[in-house]
Amino acid sequence: MKSAASPMGLFERYLSLWVGLCIVAGVGLGVAFPASFETIAGFEYASVNFAVALFIWVMIYPMMVNVDFASLKDVGKKPKGLCITLVINWLVKPFTMAALGILFFEYIFADLVDPQTAKEYIAGMILLGVAPCTAMVFVWSQLVRGDANYTLVQVSLNDIIMVFAFAPIAAFLLGITDIVVPWETLLLSVILYVIIPLVAGYITRKILESTGDDQRIASFTAKVKPVSVMGLLATVILLFGFQAQTIIDKPLVIMLIAIPLLIQSYGIFIITYGWAYLWRVPFGTAAPAALIGTSNFFELAVAVAISLFGLNSGAALATVVGVLVEVPVMLSLVAIANKTRHKFSP
Repeated sequence: MKSAASPMGLFERYLSLWVGLCIVAGVGLGVAFPASFETIAGFEYASVNFAVALFIWVMIYPMMVNVDFASLKDVGKKPKGLCITLVINWLVKPFTMAALGILFFEYIFADLVDPQTAKEYIAGMILLGVAPCTAMVFVWSQLVRGDANYTLVQVSLNDIIMVFAFAPIAAFLLGITDIVVPWETLLLSVILYVIIPLVAGYITRKILESTGDDQRIASFTAKVKPVSVMGLLATVILLFGFQAQTIIDKPLVIMLIAIPLLIQSYGIFIITYGWAYLWRVPFGTAAPAALIGTSNFFELAVAVAISLFGLNSGAALATVVGVLVEVPVMLSLVAIANKTRHKFSP
């Protein structure tokens, strides 16, 4: 058992270090081999990059194996976690993001950015705030050993609501009436990040259950977890490699955009996690709920920003900064959740 657990233990203990090294490696490789990263970036459809999608699939698959489909019907008996997730994602997060964007770029940073560019930065931040995460949440939930069944239902409900709520809320906050939801991006992401790994996980689980050995599932997921983390590290290298030149050319702008995004992320986590604690929600539900509320569906936000404002716009840049800060921020929140696990009921 020790030999099976030790690889993942090593990854978990030093995960922040590995991610930091991958960020540096991604930027370095992106600057050294820009043509290679441009080629990889070109393998996309509807703003969904297939290389990134493959690595995210590798990350998500182990958690899908842990989903007990027979128990999904019981999730509705514990509505508190679902209530927290939906209220935070749709009634709180978009509006706090808009408020922070206006506060920083129309007041605090007003002397550093021209008004038109400031409006575009705000728009990009709003698009991030209105797009709750679909894919990476499964990874964060796995790292806090969250309830796999409950996380799946939380994400699925978010995706259903997003179909109806994304455009109206974005239009209201942006003051633009002709918001067009990029359905290809939304549907392709759900298929790649939820449906395909879910089906693969279901088939794998059925095969393992057919052996009659209850420990086979736990043993299998323990073996593939290190592969999942390797997928995360490869994703980090790609994301930072794609934006390496932007990071080098516009460090000040990236820092200015990152500040309100960081405040938003930690603020939403504190609100959600604190609410779950006061409401006595079990940790396995509370931690994923807080992480879902904090993370973003960056493919959707980037696609909408490009379609509305253009590839080289401030809005598109703001969504890209959201991509860059998400992984380090989410790992820090995973660490906070794991350290405070004992304060929650199991």
